[in-house]
Amino acid sequence: MEDRTAGFVGLGLMGLPMAANLVRAGWAVTAWNRSEAPLQEFVAQGGHSAPDVASLRDLPIIAFMLPDLSFIEEASAGLLASWDENPPQDGTTVVVTSSVSPAKVQDFGRRVSEASHGRATVVDAPVSGGTKGATDGTLAIMAGGTADDFRRLEPFFSAMGTTVRRMGPLGAGSLAKACNQLIVGTTTAALAEAAELAERSGMDPAALFDVLAGGLAGSRVLENVGPRLVRKDYTPTGPAKFMHKDLSFVLVSARAAGAAVPMAAAAVELYAELKRQGLGDLDLAVVRQAISNLSDNTNIAEPVEAATKGTAAP
Repeated sequence: MEDRTAGFVGLGLMGLPMAANLVRAGWAVTAWNRSEAPLQEFVAQGGHSAPDVASLRDLPIIAFMLPDLSFIEEASAGLLASWDENPPQDGTTVVVTSSVSPAKVQDFGRRVSEASHGRATVVDAPVSGGTKGATDGTLAIMAGGTADDFRRLEPFFSAMGTTVRRMGPLGAGSLAKACNQLIVGTTTAALAEAAELAERSGMDPAALFDVLAGGLAGSRVLENVGPRLVRKDYTPTGPAKFMHKDLSFVLVSARAAGAAVPMAAAAVELYAELKRQGLGDLDLAVVRQAISNLSDNTNIAEPVEAATKGTAAP
């Protein structure tokens, strides 16, 4: 792609370092953000600011990093209205880097195509790697869209991530991210359960995780989230409530595909309980606190007895 200009909407914990990495890679990026402070920080790093999203209408790429598709639809309303009145240049691409519903992003793609009179397309390209990956430019980016759109966007993606794959047509990137979240969400919950069980049994969770890391239970999730679980450090690197949203997408996609996802179903309920406990705005590692609260407030004797009934050796 010769024209290295782009728009970026959403300069939160993930969006700001992602946009900054584009600037460092030589892209001219104009951004919009609801609050002013991140926008000023981005400008200080060499970016440009936009008064509103609609003013990005003539850029070849416009990326969105907002909490969910409803936020993107709201933010892009003026942009689509502008395109409906005066269509953009052919080949304009809207890139959805947020974790969104695979089905709903396809609907959004149809609305963008209609509003732009067929001149703009949507590529869903959710990312994984957390704030560290966003800052280091080492995100995994899973894209859904046409092969031609993906080829044009590869330089854009490569400025933010080191693992970049086209997973299929529009919606495939979001499905891949849902699968990613199924693994991350359930693994984090399992680690939280292990840490809580160990500590309540008199064992040091740090020592447990250290030995687990050297065996088959070792994982990137253990490496990244494990220390926060041990320290009970719930300073947000990404709100835990979003895991409930993402796992809900797994259930919807599984119903459509006719796939059984019992782990996802259990995890959705656990993260819903986390939100009911008022912990949703804290870090994903706060699932340990949710489990601790359940341990304190739930009579677990009967379920344990029921689960172990008949399992004793003869």
